[in-house]
Amino acid sequence: MHYSVAIVILNWNGWAYTQACIESLLVSGVSESDIVLVDNGSTDGSLLNVKNRFQDIHLIKNKVNEGFTGGNNIGMQYALNRGYEYIMLLNNDTKVTTGFLELLIAEMRTSDKLAAIQPLIYYMEPETQIWNAGGKYHAWLGYSQTNYKVKSEKPYLTEWISGCAILVRSAVLEKVGLLDNKYFAYFEDVDWSLRMRKRGFELKVHPKSIIYHEAGASSKSEIKGSEGFLDPKVHFLNVKNQIFQLRKYCTSPQYWLAWPFHFAKFGFFILYFLVKGRRSKCMAVINGIKEGLKTPLKFSK
Repeated sequence: MHYSVAIVILNWNGWAYTQACIESLLVSGVSESDIVLVDNGSTDGSLLNVKNRFQDIHLIKNKVNEGFTGGNNIGMQYALNRGYEYIMLLNNDTKVTTGFLELLIAEMRTSDKLAAIQPLIYYMEPETQIWNAGGKYHAWLGYSQTNYKVKSEKPYLTEWISGCAILVRSAVLEKVGLLDNKYFAYFEDVDWSLRMRKRGFELKVHPKSIIYHEAGASSKSEIKGSEGFLDPKVHFLNVKNQIFQLRKYCTSPQYWLAWPFHFAKFGFFILYFLVKGRRSKCMAVINGIKEGLKTPLKFSK
């Protein structure tokens, strides 16, 4: 099967994960020259390690952390400029299996209406537990739900795809655009998916294409601090971007249910963090609400 696909991997102080991910790709048959590694201002020696270990990889060096959206957009634009037919975004904390990419490409070639497809994603540990099998978007709640069960043995439709591993047709990006940089991280994949579907495209999950994911590697601390394991910035981004999603996709009469639902949830978070004495996380939720309401948005056509 002849095809051209660029694998875009984002690295931010995660050399050990990135190395394991790239090595799994090479074992699966992907060429180093088709891997685009975008480094988001790492300070852990990642750049030197990449240059010493993988000489043929396309390495893009950002001076600062451009976020999941900014970093991946730079990598995708690089791939688009080089005429790749397909582009795959792949988290650096993943490991792929042999044949995973060929299965995805074969399914993409069955229909031009298919904009993007994802593999079935299992946890790295335990390997038998599914991390993501596609997603459902509940319009009346403005809520994006992850599926943890396989719907079919054959490739099946899904309402949104995880940015952890998504193969996209380059021609589709000319119509729907890249990731929305306003998100920085979290919910950007839901937004992207909804924009693709709004233009009449389909999204799928391929249950026989398998990868493994170390969930939350870039956002969790190995040592529990006064604020817990999770960085307060994660709560800020999640709240801010959930409000972005409401503002972009919730219309009348849906917003009469969706907005109260989410603000009740935010209120619970604030109360919970106050009781736990986690002031930074409490303020992160409050600031996320403020930022989510005041930031101008780019609305899809």
